[in-house]
Amino acid sequence: MFKRRSWAVRTASAAAGILAALLEPCAAQAQNLGLEGPTGVFVTPLAYVLKSPWKNIGMPTISYHFLDGGSVIGYFSKISATAGAFNRIEFGYTRDVHQTAGDPALSSLWHPGFDIIHAKVNFLTENAGNRNWIPAVSGGFIERLRVHNVGGTIQGENTSNTDAYIVVTKTITQTGPMPILLSGGFRGTNAELYGMAGNATRFQGRLFGAAAFVFKGPRKSSIVLASEVAQQPPHPENLGAATIPTTLTYAVRVVPTPEGPLQKFNVDFGIAQIANHIMPGVDLKARHQVAMGISYGF
Repeated sequence: MFKRRSWAVRTASAAAGILAALLEPCAAQAQNLGLEGPTGVFVTPLAYVLKSPWKNIGMPTISYHFLDGGSVIGYFSKISATAGAFNRIEFGYTRDVHQTAGDPALSSLWHPGFDIIHAKVNFLTENAGNRNWIPAVSGGFIERLRVHNVGGTIQGENTSNTDAYIVVTKTITQTGPMPILLSGGFRGTNAELYGMAGNATRFQGRLFGAAAFVFKGPRKSSIVLASEVAQQPPHPENLGAATIPTTLTYAVRVVPTPEGPLQKFNVDFGIAQIANHIMPGVDLKARHQVAMGISYGF
């Protein structure tokens, strides 16, 4: 009886190890640094964190993202460095650099850039206890400092804003050769368009979510097709009746190879629906904007 039970335990452990090895690449292919630095899709965070030793801090991942905000808002570059710790935590810094556009009436509301710090803690790991239905659950914050966009310009001072969020993510591998990643969360925020449109009128709750499909590309590459939805606070600070719609993105992520020096290199391309007519007589001309990003983990 003891031998039979010991054999069963060893078999179950081996099967769990094989399953973990199969699942991990699928999750990794659909993730890397998002626009503001946390592990995410393009604008929304995932519940996953960067891999790191259990008793140490891992090597950082760096990224560059570019968002063409259009002829009114201008152009955003995001330069990020993020690291993981204890396989449960990630933290990092992002610098937003803004290039002003040429609209004489509105472009002066945007200024050269701001600073972003962020951290995330994974409370529940995916497939915990060898139960493949359990999602990853994490919570985190994003703090934006020295924000001078829109309301800050109108007030003539730097402002700050914060996101505090909880997110649930699951990679479903039972779909055969095409894994599906589903993610959803809730954030409290007083940021308008992630600080790119300054502050909202108040701190409030907003929902966000994402879905991604992982395909095998040529020469062992992976191609991830994703879409995100993120509610925005409806009214920017100091802009009266202006209304900001929900943000939608459509993105493609390419992972060139699952092995070798390029296995942690990702390239992202996307389209972001931001905002057009936000109030009578005011058109931001930013409804379908091009974005791209690259990430590399050391």
